[in-house]
Amino acid sequence: MYGCMKNILKKALDFYIDGFKNMSVSNRKLWVIIIIKLIIIFVILKVFFFPDFLGSRYHTDKEKSNHVAEQLINN
Repeated sequence: MYGCMKNILKKALDFYIDGFKNMSVSNRKLWVIIIIKLIIIFVILKVFFFPDFLGSRYHTDKEKSNHVAEQLINN
């Protein structure tokens, strides 16, 4: 089972590696721009829209879980 799965994954990986090697320069630039934009978007989303609310106020897992349970029950 694992041998078959490794073979399939190796073929897929080889397919993508070969495709990226044979790209023209303009396509590579496009992919670099897309990857940079995605990294920036996810970093900005993480920092500004998903702050670590529980980690900054509660220090143990028990305190965090109690707060979440209270919020779910009360709201």
